[in-house]
Amino acid sequence: MERSYLREEHEIFRRSLRKFLEKEAYPYYDQWEREQQVSRSFWKKAGEQGYLCPWAGEKYGAFRADFGYSVVLNEEFERVGTGMVGFGLHNDIVMPYIASYGTDSQKTAWLPGAITGDLISAIAMTEPVAGSDLAAIKTTASKDGDDYIINGEKTFITNGYTADLAVVVCKTDPHANPAHKGISLVVVEAGTQGFTKNKKLHKVGQHANDTCELIFEDVRVPSSNLLGEEGKGFYYLMEKLQQERLMVAIQSIAAAEIMLGVTVDYVKQRNAFGQSISQFQNTQFKLAEMKTEIQIGRTFVDRLIVDHVAGKEIVDEVSMAKWWTTDLAKKVVGECMQLHGGYGYMEEYEIARRYRDVAVASIYAGSNEIMKVIIAKNMGL
Repeated sequence: MERSYLREEHEIFRRSLRKFLEKEAYPYYDQWEREQQVSRSFWKKAGEQGYLCPWAGEKYGAFRADFGYSVVLNEEFERVGTGMVGFGLHNDIVMPYIASYGTDSQKTAWLPGAITGDLISAIAMTEPVAGSDLAAIKTTASKDGDDYIINGEKTFITNGYTADLAVVVCKTDPHANPAHKGISLVVVEAGTQGFTKNKKLHKVGQHANDTCELIFEDVRVPSSNLLGEEGKGFYYLMEKLQQERLMVAIQSIAAAEIMLGVTVDYVKQRNAFGQSISQFQNTQFKLAEMKTEIQIGRTFVDRLIVDHVAGKEIVDEVSMAKWWTTDLAKKVVGECMQLHGGYGYMEEYEIARRYRDVAVASIYAGSNEIMKVIIAKNMGL
């Protein structure tokens, strides 16, 4: 089906990006999985080709690309593997906070490096005792003269181990009532005394996506590292979560499409009882059902992209898309693995990696249960 927000220049960009990834990413992906991170040299190469934060202004080294380019980037990185989600996080989740709420000096300090790949970013929200309930975070940023002193612990931080800067969600007023009014965003740079990155976490999947704990022990940063206004952090997060959850839906639909394609190719080649298993009616029905549901999801997500680009508030719809597409991706990969038979459980088959990679998407960026809470609340329930 036609995707109205994608034009010929987007498809030219996609072809160029795909050639780049075929040369610089696919051959190294297994190595990145073993090392539990994408190499910094790849980040640099991606930056040199204009694949990092292309939406940023020309004064910072980008080309003010529209959101269609972000869609293409996320779809093609997903094609390599879900462990590449750190690029979408850097491009379309973390750095937009700095672009939207940062001062001119902050943008000048951090955006150029983010575009060239010299600077990798992370956002530190989740804590050992606070995930979906952001108002319950314990990390504090206490004012001390012209500085903030940060203490606390964050966990499950994507890009955390390689990050050169982290946007840290912390409480500048621990006594605020309600609690969310005391939350602020403060940028902490790697190498700052007291800022420690713990070892990479051993996850079930997404092994190439480096994830770790971040520890802050009396970390002193200048008050000029505050993003936006003090006490407005929760509101900034709410404003940006629409795009974050839309990105998850985009990645999930792309993953489902990729998994279906891989499985269609496999069942055509695999023979049983004297014929390819693609000729069995059960196989055909399963694939037809998945094709239908994926197309329904694709149509909905594409409509939301158009609405998002138009600046519409689509919190409800994005919440729907986030939970439905991530659940769909899990359903699709289960069916696809079954159609692969025993080979689907072998690591050398792509579907096995997809099976372990896709599971967490229903948890991060707000669990699917939280998405349903948002929908129900806005229904007046």
